[in-house]
Amino acid sequence: MKRFVVTSCLFFMALTIQAKGIREDIDFTGEKARSSYAFGMMVGNDLRQAGLEIDYAAFIEGLRSAMEQGQTVMDRDEALEIVQNAFESAMRKQSAELQAKEEAFLAGNASQPGIIITGSGLQYEVISQGSGSKPTINDTVRVHYQGALTNGAVFDSSYERDEPEEIPLSMVIPGWAEGIMLMNVGSKFRIFIPSSMAYGERGAGQIIPPFSTLVFTVELLDIVPEETYAGNDEEEIIED
Repeated sequence: MKRFVVTSCLFFMALTIQAKGIREDIDFTGEKARSSYAFGMMVGNDLRQAGLEIDYAAFIEGLRSAMEQGQTVMDRDEALEIVQNAFESAMRKQSAELQAKEEAFLAGNASQPGIIITGSGLQYEVISQGSGSKPTINDTVRVHYQGALTNGAVFDSSYERDEPEEIPLSMVIPGWAEGIMLMNVGSKFRIFIPSSMAYGERGAGQIIPPFSTLVFTVELLDIVPEETYAGNDEEEIIED
């Protein structure tokens, strides 16, 4: 199955590499041509996002040799190994770039006025200070919050739902729990959670990329008494 997927990707990629513009000598009105072009667009975009560099002439020659069952300069096992190594190398390069970008953001943010840094590397600023109790890891808290990436893209918000959330601190990512436990009831903080205390090098689906610092603006409304907390079966983006 893996070989089939890789081979299919390389085949459809060839449909998009002839030129940067749209070729006038291809009739895109036919069903076969349109579906082939669509596959090429999607796969080509995926390979570009993976950071792969392609020698177009060599690529086309390899494609032609395989499709025409002609002589090739390597066997299928060697080709598969080369392709897999190329993908892994590109992923390592992208990971290193994303990690460096996150480190640069955290270093710059740490120098901003009002930013406090904990021993774990968590960063936060106090927007308003409350006077109530501080929760512990065993508590369930009632909060209003907004979660965003460092580019400002919001991925979760109780404000948008116009409904505070009741969340057990033992069920969330480490950085979120630590940040909330720094707050007195009635406080409003902005918490910057490094990826090492959130979703790390994996990210979270299509929502949170790898090596993403998460920026939460949180109001701690209350600590929910244990006997009144009924639980919440819905998945939260801040759960680990």
